[in-house]
Parts: sequence; C-alpha cells; structure tokens
Amino acid sequence: MEKIITKYLLNQASFSELEALELWLLDSENEKIFKEFIKTNYLIDSSLLKFNTSLSSKKLLAFITKEKQTIRVRRFRNYLKYAAVFIGLVMVGYFYNLGKDISTNTPIIVESIQTGKDKATLTLENGTIVSLEKGASFNNKNAQSNGEKLIYLNNTNKEPKKIAYNYLTVPRGGQFYLKLSDETQVWLNSESQLKYPVSFTKGEIRVVELVYGEAFFDVSPSTNHQGSLFKVHHKDQDIQVLGTTFNIKAYKDESNIYTTLVEGKVAVNFKETQKNLSPNDQLSLDLETKTAIVQKVDVYNAISWKDGVFSFDEKSLFEIMRVLSRWYDVKVVFKNDKIKEEEFIGVLSKNQNIEDILKNIKNFGLVKSYSIKDKTITLE
Repeated sequence: MEKIITKYLLNQASFSELEALELWLLDSENEKIFKEFIKTNYLIDSSLLKFNTSLSSKKLLAFITKEKQTIRVRRFRNYLKYAAVFIGLVMVGYFYNLGKDISTNTPIIVESIQTGKDKATLTLENGTIVSLEKGASFNNKNAQSNGEKLIYLNNTNKEPKKIAYNYLTVPRGGQFYLKLSDETQVWLNSESQLKYPVSFTKGEIRVVELVYGEAFFDVSPSTNHQGSLFKVHHKDQDIQVLGTTFNIKAYKDESNIYTTLVEGKVAVNFKETQKNLSPNDQLSLDLETKTAIVQKVDVYNAISWKDGVFSFDEKSLFEIMRVLSRWYDVKVVFKNDKIKEEEFIGVLSKNQNIEDILKNIKNFGLVKSYSIKDKTITLE
C-alpha cells in the first residue's frame, strides 16, 4: 500500500491501484496511517515542501474518485497534480467544484513581473533617507548595512536622555532583515514599516512600533538586559515579552491584526484587556469590533514567509492574491467575484516566477484565464 500511496502522490497510480487505495481509505485507521506516511516521507525539507495532511476523508476520497474519472477519459493526461514534488514551485491545490472543465484560454502576457527582493528605505533621526538594496552599502556611527541587512551597534544608553528613533520602511516587492542594538532580530515583510530607537536606555522597557505591515521578531531575552522587558506597539495593541519569537501581521488593508507565538510567552494588551499566548497560539484582533479570538494554529503558515516561502492552508484565492500582490508589487483584479472564494492549499517559493504560479492556479481549475498588463493581473 505504501507503494500505491507513493505512486498516487506522484500522479502515477493506475486505475486499479486507485480503486484499491480508495477502498483501503474507507477504514478510518488507514486514513491515519496515510497521513503519517505523508508526514514521514514527504516533509523532506520544510522550507521547500509542506504536504497538507489535514484533508478530511470526504475530500481525499473525492480527489481519488476524480482522478479515476480522469484516467477513464484521458489515461495519459496528468490532470490532477495532487503533489508536485521536487520542482521549483511546490503546490498542492484543490477546488470544491471538481466537476467543472478547465478552460484552454491562452493567457495574455504583455509584460514580465519581477519577483520581490531585499530592499528598504532607512529614515534617520535627522530626517535623512537612505536607500538600502543589494550593492549599496551604508555606515554611520550607529549602524551598518551591506544592502541586504541592517545591523545596529550593540550598545545601551546608560544615562536617561532623549531617545533617537529611526524608521525602516519596506516597499511592496521587498523584504528586509534588521538587528536592533539589543541584538533583537526582526524580519520585515513587503509593505511594512518599523519605528525603533537607535539604542535602548538601560533599565527601561525596550519599545518598538510596527507602524504597519508584517514583522517576525526574535527578541533578545530580558535576562541579557537586566530584566528589561520588550514591547511591540501597534495602534491599540501592545505586545509585551520577556524574550521570545513571534509574528505580527497588521496590514493597512486588513481589518484584523494577527499575533502568532512561536516560542516563549507574550501578553497582548488592548482596550484594557489582556490575552496571554502560549506557543502555537494565534490572536486575531478585529479592529472594527475590538474583539479578539485566540486559537491554535500551525505556526509554519504564519512565519514561512521569512524563510522564502508562502504557505497557504485552505486560504481563499482572494487572500492568496493579496499576499502575492505585495511581494510582486502588482494590482489584482477579479472579473468574477465567485472565484475569490475558491480555496487552495499550497506552498510557493518566493523566488518563483509569478507567471508559473498563475499557470498552476489555472491548471487546477481555480480560474479560466488570466492576463498581465500594466503591472495588473486580471483573473476570470
């Protein structure tokens, strides 16, 4: 059966093998074995491949049934790419209306879209703006950059004085790595801005502000700073930590702030309310209703972006394209509102050409056609 599962995942199973697999999976215990086999044998490198194992029996069997039908009609056509393994783009997609036909419309590509890269602008305390990107170095008395990362000198103000702040702004189509003066590491995603002190004051709370966007923090422990706490502020929300790793997603065009804890403990404060998070907790704060929900999540999906991967777990096409639009710095137009809700499971390399991604989305039947013109992607 392991051989059949492997052939199924590689889209090489015969009709009779699919029938055997379908019958075998009717037993709930066998479904558990199926999922564990995938985890053991297909999560080879989490930075390249994350095979979804949360599919329900109903959806899994629907996939197999559909693939059997495909073999009947076109035996040599690899229609359902359930697992595209060992290629530049690793995706696992599905759509609910499995019976619909895939259009053969030829995409209209008027221009090529570049992938995002390391780039940002640094605003110094005196208002000077410095462009940071590969090939452009920067040095002053407080920090240095090789164009791909920005490192501040490890120092602390021993005497209270006026704090000097810098801003690091990452545009659409960019990302950047920052190490603060206390050795806290920060990864900033596309369309994000962070305000932070050039140096922290000894004995006082270390405070930075995520003005907007998304950032992953690996905080230098308070034990290294005489118990000094670390706080991240964003609008009505404050996140207080002793030393931990967590992600904050707070984009201007989204009505929710998502705080995801990877390690350690954090306390999220908003409107006289405090929520304590444990590892794998994600707090979703609705800015409109001022209500918050805490739930357990797979943190990989929330933080994979900093390692060069976008991981989507049952996300709508609208949510996926919103993420991709920031990285590729494009506008996305939906000709049909219904396709916005099509759901998808997949892992995309951030180095992947956007045209290849769109081609796969089309091949999965999520859209009938697409076009690229004037930095605008149109889906229908």
